[in-house]
Amino acid sequence: MTLTDLHGHALTGATADSLDAYEHAQRELRCYIGDPVASVDRALAASPGMTMAHLLKAWLHLLGTEPGGLDVARACCEAAAALPATERERAHRHAASLLSAGRWRDAGHALEDLSLRFPRDVLALQAGHQIDFFTGDSRMLRDRIARALPAWQRGMPGHHAVLGMHAFGLEETGDYVQAERQGRLAVEQEPRDGWAWHAVTHVLEMRNQPREGIAWLAPHEATWSDESFLAVHNRWHLALFHLELDEVDEVLALYDRGIGGPGSSVLLDLVDASAMLWRLHLRGAALGERWQALADRWAAAGVPGQYAFNDLHAMVAFVAADRPREQAAVIEAQRAAMALEESDNAGFTREVGHPAALAVQAFGQGDFARCCELLRPIRSRAHRFGGSHAQRDLIDLSLLEAALRGGDPVLAEALAAERVALRPHSAPAQRFLARSRPLGRAV
Repeated sequence: MTLTDLHGHALTGATADSLDAYEHAQRELRCYIGDPVASVDRALAASPGMTMAHLLKAWLHLLGTEPGGLDVARACCEAAAALPATERERAHRHAASLLSAGRWRDAGHALEDLSLRFPRDVLALQAGHQIDFFTGDSRMLRDRIARALPAWQRGMPGHHAVLGMHAFGLEETGDYVQAERQGRLAVEQEPRDGWAWHAVTHVLEMRNQPREGIAWLAPHEATWSDESFLAVHNRWHLALFHLELDEVDEVLALYDRGIGGPGSSVLLDLVDASAMLWRLHLRGAALGERWQALADRWAAAGVPGQYAFNDLHAMVAFVAADRPREQAAVIEAQRAAMALEESDNAGFTREVGHPAALAVQAFGQGDFARCCELLRPIRSRAHRFGGSHAQRDLIDLSLLEAALRGGDPVLAEALAAERVALRPHSAPAQRFLARSRPLGRAV
């Protein structure tokens, strides 16, 4: 008899033991906690012929954007191809194979079709949601999940994850009221759901409510950080709230305790470390040897040129640490990436990642006019290389600071006014405006 998952989907080749380990891996992934790779490996040890276990392992290695993940994912897809499979399992294999070939958008479309047929397949929704995030498709971040909502109700396994994903999609499309409501409902159902905590955090960031953000995250850190993939990222958000309140010492303490200081070599954690130190760097904060330690980890992490968003954050570290050889390696890898037309990353890099990396390099060289020249055309299309609104603010902050430092005084005043309009109660935004006015047009 073919066993099924908690939502009735057939699982080819599953045994009772492999099914238990597989469902444990699924629960870990839905909350972004624990070690789902170890759990799915237990499933495969119990039943090497369990098709979906191979495919779950492929997704786990694809969605981390780690350099070594592609080879593992391809091997998993090949193993699954040699096994019997249902229609749903074949659709997963097809989508994962597309992503392992660098075809991000085609993989997202394939998962979209899968979810239309199987709206309670949480893995398909979650993988698609992450692809939408990595490709900057904010509308699909929301709508992929909204389409599935009628098939779900409270009490179903994984319902919290669907609500948390919907909350993040709503936030990225500007519906902050509904986003906060969905995110809080998700956390109420499953307090360990790191993505739902993250979705509400984004709402408070975009509303420029730093005190509310600290109140949301700080008292509950043990809940959302324990064994969580998102512990570093949610601490990054907590540090952003403190930075908005000019509490730089607290930001540095958070960095040293739980963002960059622990020395993680996970690329997504390195991105957060670069993004936080760069914001402090733009403010002129004394950062000591933190940049050198971070640059060392970026240099050891793997070959650049696989995902443009990561490349930019590697370049940030190499520029701030004054590592010209590593900077040149990023630029060369990006040029090679742009030549691979069959890979979507060629477009991510050409449209946003490469000019952004060159702009950061120009900033480091004191060529602020060149930095402005490179960043101005891409700031309105920066979503095309992934990330969230909060993460891509690094580009706007860099452009504004470059303009203030001499790149374009008139532009500086305009950008500062724009920021104040978005964040009228923000002390940092008001300081930008005060700094710009002596430089720009006469009032």
